[in-house]
Amino acid sequence: MSDRPSKAIIVAAGMGRRLSPYTDEMPKCLVPVAERPMLLWQLDAFRAHGVTDFVVVRGYLGDVLERRAGELGPGVRFVDNAAYKTNNILHSLFCAEDELEGAFLVTYGDIIYTPDVVDKLMADDSDIALVIDRDFRDIYDGRTEHPLEEAEVADLTPDGLVRRVGKRALPPADAWGEFIGLAKLSSAGAAAMSAAWRALRVEYAGREGDPFQRAPAFRVAYLTDMLQHLIDDGHPVSPVAIRGHWREIDTVQDLERARALIRSAEEEWK
Repeated sequence: MSDRPSKAIIVAAGMGRRLSPYTDEMPKCLVPVAERPMLLWQLDAFRAHGVTDFVVVRGYLGDVLERRAGELGPGVRFVDNAAYKTNNILHSLFCAEDELEGAFLVTYGDIIYTPDVVDKLMADDSDIALVIDRDFRDIYDGRTEHPLEEAEVADLTPDGLVRRVGKRALPPADAWGEFIGLAKLSSAGAAAMSAAWRALRVEYAGREGDPFQRAPAFRVAYLTDMLQHLIDDGHPVSPVAIRGHWREIDTVQDLERARALIRSAEEEWK
């Protein structure tokens, strides 16, 4: 059985342009949803399940995070992504490379989820486990500013492991679900991903503009590109199925819809 993580890595370096004007003076992860910053929704959901160590990879307006650190509670540390304007989620995550030892959770900084979602993920004993929403199409109904084609969709092998994952990995109509941007790695899973990263850095040295998996360039690869690389290399990746109970907040429309959802289902989000 895999070890239970007490650490979470939160990737929150991006500029969040589509959430302007909310992100004009604060990083995306601090934008309030139902009067609480997105980041605090995540921290509280993790703390409810024994996570005590939080590493936030920051970039855009990182000084604001520093000034407001007292609002986030104990155990929060920061790692800087100085190149946040020119790289993407995968490189941002590995700015915290020294922290990726032992079991850990990893989450995108612009999603919120109920504590029950974290509970399901923690209960899975796989070395690499991804939270995948089976009802993802419902979320895209009326989501005109973030179309379904942008979903990080996934399907499964006949024995129930993740076969493909990522944007444009397969037609959304054929997808088993959407990877929400929340995952768990055991010590073995973390070691496998770190080893793959080190090998890829050597392979792409001097040519970070070359394509990697579905990314047009290695320097702008997504976490899902690394996950697909691990799958292709024979590492089993397991799905943790949910049905709703989360939201990505990428646009002003997403923010307004998330606020309305929480108002209408307040008990579920406590």
